[in-house]
Amino acid sequence: MKKFLQEFKTFAMRGNVMDLAVGVIVGGAFSSITNSLINDIIMPIVGIFVSQASFADLTLSVGGAVITYGNFIQAVLNFVILAFVVFCMVKAVNRVAHTQKKEEAPPPAPSHEEKLLTEIRDLLKERK
Repeated sequence: MKKFLQEFKTFAMRGNVMDLAVGVIVGGAFSSITNSLINDIIMPIVGIFVSQASFADLTLSVGGAVITYGNFIQAVLNFVILAFVVFCMVKAVNRVAHTQKKEEAPPPAPSHEEKLLTEIRDLLKERK
């Protein structure tokens, strides 16, 4: 049992798991920001054009059942906006990572002429 707990501790403390945990926490917080953006800013503007303050008010009654298709439209809109924002963030992070990778690239290998000149220099140093 002790070995199992040690392996679990090693697994849990690896960078990938910790990064995932931070991502889930930040994602949850970001979700509330996105919901506020949609519910408090975008939906009132959309409401001007569709004469509804919220898509949640859109329902359809069939027999005794009430189908709240407005909630579905709201969830799809939330997803599309969240996916777009995450896409933009990933593009920005990739651009920064690509720029850093270019800066960290090793210098090019010396050309044939440079190698010959280096050998000549070293030979001249040996003669002195």
